[in-house]
Amino acid sequence: MRRLFYKGMLADTVEITGSDAHHLMHVMRAKAGQQIILVDDANQVARMEMTAFREDAVTLTLLERLEADTESPIDLILAQCLLKSDKMDMVVQKAVELGAVGVIPVRSQNCVVRYDAKKAAARQQRWQKIADEAAKQCGRTALLEVAPVTDIKSLLESENGQQDSVLVFFYENEDQQTVKDYLQKITVRRIVLLVGPEGGFSLEEAKAVEEAGGKSVTLGPRILRAETAALTAMSVVQYECGDLG
Repeated sequence: MRRLFYKGMLADTVEITGSDAHHLMHVMRAKAGQQIILVDDANQVARMEMTAFREDAVTLTLLERLEADTESPIDLILAQCLLKSDKMDMVVQKAVELGAVGVIPVRSQNCVVRYDAKKAAARQQRWQKIADEAAKQCGRTALLEVAPVTDIKSLLESENGQQDSVLVFFYENEDQQTVKDYLQKITVRRIVLLVGPEGGFSLEEAKAVEEAGGKSVTLGPRILRAETAALTAMSVVQYECGDLG
């Protein structure tokens, strides 16, 4: 059943406008009597019936409130160094499916792609649309937020002083502390995963992250592609600390 996210609170009658209304009427060719799942800003979920149509709006009538919270008990955030566009698209989509609440695109020294300010803003909008659509398809009860593109220095500054939070740094030169061993030592609500680009992290970046309190861990003895590392990292964290275990 089609799922929509509503910027407001559930009520007996709700009016959908904008792109969602256009999609229902002109893409799905929806008709009166058809049903959808609606999620509001408070993560409340309901089964709704389409009861009326105007040129730019669809009226929904409440049928049933649902107990359907699909959110992880942890706030998982992926700080992903920029990848080639198709890989970054895929990582954002899978982050939604794996229960992350945010993706932070990060510029780093060895990133293959380089965006000016205009292109970076356009990419952020694209990734947000991908995330929103993925949330509808996989049954999320909250939308993932894609942050503006930032750099490692700014990321570390923003993480400084965060409460009940850790920054986990996946580093190819780490050979002592596994991600499993580290995760079994912590009990925090918010976990930020920093994953490098295709070219890996520079020594200067690795040193800066560790000096800022990032915890260096390894994902095992094999060298993983950047997109594989991101998906593996999120899966391992959700298994150990979230809702995949």
